[in-house]
Amino acid sequence: MGKRVTIQDIADALGISRNTVSKAINNSDGLADATREKILQKAVEMGYKQFSYVNGLVNAEKDAKSEPAFHGEIALLTTTFLTNSHFASLMLDAFQRDISQLGYTLNTHRVTPENLADHTLPFTFSRERTSAIICIEMFDRSYDEMVCSLGLPVLFVDAPPYPSGNTLPADHLYMDNTSGIMQLVNAALARGIRKIGFIGDWDHCQSFFERYMAFRGTMLLAGKPVEERWCISCLGQEAIAARLAALEDLPQMFICANDFVASDAIRALRAQNRAIPGEVLFSGFDDAPESRMITPQLTTVHIHTQIMAFSAVHLLMSRINQPSLDYRTIYTETELIWRASTELQS
Repeated sequence: MGKRVTIQDIADALGISRNTVSKAINNSDGLADATREKILQKAVEMGYKQFSYVNGLVNAEKDAKSEPAFHGEIALLTTTFLTNSHFASLMLDAFQRDISQLGYTLNTHRVTPENLADHTLPFTFSRERTSAIICIEMFDRSYDEMVCSLGLPVLFVDAPPYPSGNTLPADHLYMDNTSGIMQLVNAALARGIRKIGFIGDWDHCQSFFERYMAFRGTMLLAGKPVEERWCISCLGQEAIAARLAALEDLPQMFICANDFVASDAIRALRAQNRAIPGEVLFSGFDDAPESRMITPQLTTVHIHTQIMAFSAVHLLMSRINQPSLDYRTIYTETELIWRASTELQS
């Protein structure tokens, strides 16, 4: 068995620091696109653990011919516009690069409210050209069941919530939604913070549901009560502001379903002349650019979009090649990032 390639090996091969390589692989800020691309290409070339599957597929294609044969379209279905602030935007950059080396194109098809209501596919979608489907921000379960019935490989990046345990008949890819929140809650409890609430519609998607359950589960295991009045299940700044204004008192800390929910809640409380973080500590999730722009900067959970991209490639390519595989659910590592909005230290 060959020697396992490490981040230090990649750094030595390129003559750069280990920290720079780590930033590129974990999709952290502070690197030029050209530098990031060079590092990722070297990681694939050397067979670094995260990229070894894709490396093998690409090498197989290169052995067959210099240019990969065209195999078809991967159709991306989404109900929203994936802005640069959305974690999936960076993930899809890497995903598209890698499937192109395997002979596939990625075409985005926006699912409109009319499509959802009528259970119809976007007019741009072609069943004949499509080899597989990747669904992002597709949280209408009945529509998703229709997509699963098309007879094509389907991968959901996040999915509708399934508290009953009934998952969709497809492969699923998630970020780790629990570890960072468990670490945060335990750190807060260790520092005497007992009054903790949650903001975000936990019926919106499975990831929000898992983040909410991680909060409640950690409190339960610690023997601390969860005050239901501080659990606010809604989305949108106006709805959040109305729920916060109706509270007679506030907790010491709010854990929010993502960074945008946290930002909406902070703005709402400031409009009510509340001092943030003086009166209430806040955390988010996703490590979106907005988490670093808001004052105070937001404690959050960083999603490693590169490993999500390569996991998506692995799931789809193996499903295309072996359609009878049992359905799989993969979680990729996340990392709790401490910032000023909690005034807690790791």
